[in-house]
Amino acid sequence: MPNCSTHRTYVNKLTKDATPEQLREAGLGEHFVDHGYSLFYHNAAGTPWTATIQAKGDPIADLYEDIAAEEKARATYQWLIDISDDPDINDALKFLREREVVHSQRFREAVELIKEYQGQKKFF
Repeated sequence: MPNCSTHRTYVNKLTKDATPEQLREAGLGEHFVDHGYSLFYHNAAGTPWTATIQAKGDPIADLYEDIAAEEKARATYQWLIDISDDPDINDALKFLREREVVHSQRFREAVELIKEYQGQKKFF
């Protein structure tokens, strides 16, 4: 029986050149909206094998988690735009996508400020 790596290879070869419309017609529209062309393991009911949000209590680690969430949302909005043919909906999605970009940039700036602060010598 082929292992998971082989299955990933098969799925990738079958879908790598598919358009968003072809994926939607094949019943993979929802998957594309959430994951693009990436594999995301779940059971037959669509329940993911694992899905967690992390918090470490460390400001830099937590901000990187926030950055990752913003980037995932940005990618999802882009995939929704790719699969939608409604110009009004696409305009709203483009606004939301750009908002995620701005949030990600602000979180990245906050990381740099924290790194700068942590690198300063403290006087008491």
